[in-house]
Amino acid sequence: MAFCLSSDRISAMEWDKLLNIESSLRLIAFTTSLIIFSCLEALKPMKSYSQQRKLRWFTNYTIVIMNTLLLRLAFPTLAFGMASQWHSGLFHLLSMPKWVELILSVLLLDLIIYFQHRIFHKVPWLWRLHRVHHLDTVIDTSTALRFHPIEIALSMLIKMMAIMILGFSAESIIIFEIILSSSAIFNHANWNMGPVDSVLQKLLVTPNMHRIHHSINVYETNSNYGFFLSIWDQLFKTFTQEPSQPIADMRIGLEQFRSPKEQRLEQLMINPFL
Repeated sequence: MAFCLSSDRISAMEWDKLLNIESSLRLIAFTTSLIIFSCLEALKPMKSYSQQRKLRWFTNYTIVIMNTLLLRLAFPTLAFGMASQWHSGLFHLLSMPKWVELILSVLLLDLIIYFQHRIFHKVPWLWRLHRVHHLDTVIDTSTALRFHPIEIALSMLIKMMAIMILGFSAESIIIFEIILSSSAIFNHANWNMGPVDSVLQKLLVTPNMHRIHHSINVYETNSNYGFFLSIWDQLFKTFTQEPSQPIADMRIGLEQFRSPKEQRLEQLMINPFL
């Protein structure tokens, strides 16, 4: 991916073109992942749900549209745009091959997301925002899209702070954004992968592994924080491989918020403030 990202000033036309390329790549990757894993979970579901899909899907897809518009309004260039213009930070001081820099950047960004996720579970006011994601009593690809807009904005601010301190390149940001969105859709999929799931868990966060994170069991909810690589949960002792209930029978969501009314869009938006 050979973007021209030197420290020289670029024209407004070149800048707009650069942002359009980035947006197109992310949209293609997101749409492709959503279609593929939605088809796979429909062909071989882990669990057949009786809950009405139309209401859930309307809610979750509306939330992702709202969040996309919010980010474009609040952060017009997003993390990619900032990385394109920012030329300070650790990686700008180090001399290394580009491929090494990209691998290290993806690893560090994934580690940051892991700790961000843990913090959002541990700090009460952050948990109130993040619990909107866990309120879904069903888990499928659309659950990967359900995050409160304030949490999305805070996540973007954290990512931008990381760019300022560590100096991630624009190439590494777009690669990681594509990996993150694709892996989130993958590991939220209601897809029965069979024994392959256990094998992949040694490296990647799989649907079964992340399903445990959405368990109604509080201990299990406070484990398996990873989104892409499972190595962080294993390294920092937050990995749960076997749930207390059979994976296909596991109850999903939070005990205190289970009524259909609390799953409606307007209720999810005000839930952190109740």
